[in-house]
Amino acid sequence: MQKFSDKLNVIAGDTNACLKKFLFKKNKYSYLIKPMKYGVFSGGKRFRSAIIVNVGKIFNIDYKKLIIVGAAIECVHSYSLIHDDLPAMDNDDLRRGRLATHKKFNEFTAILAANSLLTLAFEILSSKNLKLSSKVKNELITSLAIYSGFSGLAGGQYFDLTFENKKISKKKIINIQNNKTGKLFAFCCECAGIIKEQNFKKRKILKKIGLDIGLLFQITDDLIDFKGNSKIVGKPTKMDKNKGKPTLVNLLGYKKTLNFANNLKNKINKKIQNYGIKSQDLLQSVEFILDRKS
Repeated sequence: MQKFSDKLNVIAGDTNACLKKFLFKKNKYSYLIKPMKYGVFSGGKRFRSAIIVNVGKIFNIDYKKLIIVGAAIECVHSYSLIHDDLPAMDNDDLRRGRLATHKKFNEFTAILAANSLLTLAFEILSSKNLKLSSKVKNELITSLAIYSGFSGLAGGQYFDLTFENKKISKKKIINIQNNKTGKLFAFCCECAGIIKEQNFKKRKILKKIGLDIGLLFQITDDLIDFKGNSKIVGKPTKMDKNKGKPTLVNLLGYKKTLNFANNLKNKINKKIQNYGIKSQDLLQSVEFILDRKS
């Protein structure tokens, strides 16, 4: 039986191959292509793409279609990381053990490269390579736009920065993290329902599973920041505490947050198990989140 880590590597490799096809078609003389490649090929696990593939398996969706959608979501994720590292935001010099994009190039180049990755995501979803109806493509584009914008990722990042060094409730922290991280994972799960043209009720269930997976992912990031090894993580740790970030770890402490995360994981797994035997890879994905070291 293939190990889960090997399955992740296969999906990551296929996602990267898809991204290269879209990026290498671009004008090689554009000065933004190099920083775009630097930002998007930064050694990430392509975990969001893996979630898309593993949810898609449950509904027998063509693998190639899932990989193309995965490439789009990884562009959005990479755009968010480049912005996240900027001096105006989290002011991090390192990302995954190497210089952040704005340190490798400069700030304005990093901003423009990140913005170009965001727009590339929508170009990928609208491309002829993605063999879906115009109606389904439009729904995918609309959904990703909403989850990436002011009521999703961008809005969550705004409040994450706004509430630094301010004491806020557990409920507000969860809301921030649902937007900052959870909404992209919501898309990763809901997109299968969009592709299969499911009704609102069925898509809402997938969206909620994705939100919870995203929250678990963010909480694990915060736990790693608190106790992780900076050499393994690829950047300095304990930064959330130093910056007064609105995290559950800073509010509740490590042990209570870890208990919360384990309870959340069990809750997610119960929902996923309703999809039967084809949900095994998705269940493994959830287990992987809390076990990871970086």
